[in-house]
Amino acid sequence: MDFSLIVRSAAFLGAGICMGIGALGPGIGQGFVAGKACEGIARSPENSALLTRTMLLGQAVAESTGIYSLVIALLLIFTTG
Repeated sequence: MDFSLIVRSAAFLGAGICMGIGALGPGIGQGFVAGKACEGIARSPENSALLTRTMLLGQAVAESTGIYSLVIALLLIFTTG
């Protein structure tokens, strides 16, 4: 039995699970942040520039976890072999 094939298959499966779970959190978080920013702008249009800037900063921070999971998935794919 060829164990390298099993290891490679497990790495691909792990990379897929990593990206699936790793993209779930940032997606939910960014949607929540954008919705609350829209509510804030609707309540106080004069603060729209501040709210938009803060929203974009929060979304960039939230997206960093998705980028980390992408890096781990790529490491799993390209370092097994």
